[in-house]
Amino acid sequence: MRRTTRYAVLPALTAASLLAVTGCSSGGGSASATAGDAEPVAATAAPTEPQLAVAAAPAGGAGAPSAVAHAGKGSGTKAAKSSLKVASFDKSSGRAVIAGPAAAPKKPGNKGVAPQPSQSDRSGVAVGDVIASAPAPGAPHGVLAKVTKVVGKTEKGTEVNTAPATLDALLGDSEAKGKVPVDPSSVKVVPLMKGVQVSWTKPDGIHAGPKGAKVPLGNLRLDVGGSIPTPEGSPVSAEASASGFVQLAPEVDFSYDGKGTGSSGGPGTASLALNGDWSSAWEFKAQATATTAGKPLRVPFAKLHADPVIQVGPVPVVVNLDLTCYLQVDAEGKLSVDVKQEMKGDFRVGGAYTWGKGWTGVSKANSSVSPVRATASASGKVKASLGTEASVGLYGAVGVSADLSPYVRAEGEASATASSNGTASATGKWAAYGGVDLTGALSAHLKIFGTPVFERRIPLDLYHREWKLAGGEGSVSTPQKNDKKKAAAAS
Repeated sequence: MRRTTRYAVLPALTAASLLAVTGCSSGGGSASATAGDAEPVAATAAPTEPQLAVAAAPAGGAGAPSAVAHAGKGSGTKAAKSSLKVASFDKSSGRAVIAGPAAAPKKPGNKGVAPQPSQSDRSGVAVGDVIASAPAPGAPHGVLAKVTKVVGKTEKGTEVNTAPATLDALLGDSEAKGKVPVDPSSVKVVPLMKGVQVSWTKPDGIHAGPKGAKVPLGNLRLDVGGSIPTPEGSPVSAEASASGFVQLAPEVDFSYDGKGTGSSGGPGTASLALNGDWSSAWEFKAQATATTAGKPLRVPFAKLHADPVIQVGPVPVVVNLDLTCYLQVDAEGKLSVDVKQEMKGDFRVGGAYTWGKGWTGVSKANSSVSPVRATASASGKVKASLGTEASVGLYGAVGVSADLSPYVRAEGEASATASSNGTASATGKWAAYGGVDLTGALSAHLKIFGTPVFERRIPLDLYHREWKLAGGEGSVSTPQKNDKKKAAAAS
């Protein structure tokens, strides 16, 4: 009776997934105060004006950076850097309190009389104004809103009602394009199982975590080691274990061009994507004891979140990254698997808009696999993958979702031991493969650029690539090169 054996290597964690990476927001820059009671209005952009710079928001300073486009002030680059701050924000109602720089204290009229501080601020907001702010009290994902009503003064500033706004109201007909690396120290990692450790190194040489000194600049690393918690009756025994690391350097790719839109308004082109390089090394051991019946066992082991702020000219744009890293096992029959592999690659996932054509998905991934050691015995099938569910959005609205899963798998009849460096021992047929899968979709929340709303999710093009690592047939025993030398010496 012929028995079929199949295993899959635990794939490298792709950076698309991280991305997600990150609970802390990047630091906000300071905003300059104005001398008058009202906010300055940015001059209309000249036709020869260079495109707006795209860079990480400066760290430090008092409060979150903000920009304001005042109502009825013409076209061009509408927004200007602002000294206004969002003192509080309630997303459910749209109610906000906008604070301006405090007025200077009054000078004493008579000697010995202490100056009396003014209780008023100089927010100067009006109906129709659009404000963009980095994360602020009540708005952990930032604020992009239009003032619909000025309610009145409070102790903290001017209370207003707001409605959601779009970026074209701030960027106008300007152009902006750039890539901004995600600060690894700003990524918040929540372990979901024991044995998860986090390390990173910043460009300034500061590092953290047990492997921080070894992590390349600008990279984030997750180390996992230990048993995998599996519920009773699951297709994988409690002895299942995984050890290794995933390392990545994610960056946000942002572009906007407000020109060439015709009479409909909105940008001519726009795009938002998450890019990155990643590498990993994994060893996976398990015994499959039952079938998943088409329902693979998925075990999340870490969640990552970040709210990096990128400065697009005067406008702080808050990007929201979320990732869930998981191990997935699909099994049938009884099988023992021992896999060790190393992978590295890069990825890009996001959406691109062109006026007249609408939104299209962007999904690319590349990977390479080092010589793989894999041993499978008994009968049955099993596939293990280490992947990530990722989402990318702006100001708290998810616009792109993706699932990136690189993998290595093997299949065979009877038992087989194989390595992609040419060493093999097998009885029957066997083969080892490496691959990567990428799926996802765009959502209507990408209207935040000021583009027309689409009524359904737009699936990303399915990306699938697989390549053969090694294979054999019959009773095979291929010695290592050093074994050949020993045999020659012995003769």
